[in-house]
Amino acid sequence: MNNFCDLKRFAQLIRINALSCVYKSKASHIGSGFSCVELLVYLYAKWLKVSVGDFKESQRDRFILSKGHAAAVYYSTLAEFGFFPKSLLENYCEYGCPLGGHIQHNVPGVEISTGSLGHGLPIAVGMALAAKRSHKKYRVVVLASDGEMESGANWEALNMASAQKLDNLTVIIDRNGFQAMGPTESILPMNNLDQRIKSFGCACRTINGHNFKKIEKSFKGLPFSAGRPSVIIARTVKGKGVSFMENKVEWHYRSPNKDQFEAAIKELRRG
Repeated sequence: MNNFCDLKRFAQLIRINALSCVYKSKASHIGSGFSCVELLVYLYAKWLKVSVGDFKESQRDRFILSKGHAAAVYYSTLAEFGFFPKSLLENYCEYGCPLGGHIQHNVPGVEISTGSLGHGLPIAVGMALAAKRSHKKYRVVVLASDGEMESGANWEALNMASAQKLDNLTVIIDRNGFQAMGPTESILPMNNLDQRIKSFGCACRTINGHNFKKIEKSFKGLPFSAGRPSVIIARTVKGKGVSFMENKVEWHYRSPNKDQFEAAIKELRRG
């Protein structure tokens, strides 16, 4: 994929596949998944150095999806990039299928199991520190949710990352403005999130998380500052791509019925 039009078409295909997974399995979290599709597509299409044929190669880049409830979208992304057969998506969340409703480490392409929020970033810091101490060149990227930043473990991790000068670590915060029970600003305001992150010694930029040009510009500028971890606050829309799902907290936990599924698929195909 050499141009942004290809990336956009790819993103819509992943949304369609992920929605099909959620509809068939009567699962949830489609809104949370849709907000980070473009970020995942760019990472796997243009930036991460990972080998499908030899995923355990020691110099590979490491990626952690800390917001593990966005599983349907992440699995759809991995399938499109050839980590496992797309046919496996048909059994999403079924008994005996490795593709669970939260990320499972035994799936090809997945580094660690996630779902308990606040764990991904601390693990990513450990991976980045290991690379520095063993003089390896791999990079570590973690994608977290904004609601997840309420966890104290994340701030301890940022403090450690800064103290250890982990400029091989990139943290992406999916800032869609919602968490499980409502808007983040109504539960625990974080409108000064960038200032807090900078106060911990990290370099931080805010971008449009659905705009491939903005995403690419940020990634081409990594690390933002030598000797400092890079944090990207990606402004996104929960439920992006389906009008009746966008910015609606209920699509954190709701499963679409037949009419909603068909309407959403129709809209995504037009998209």
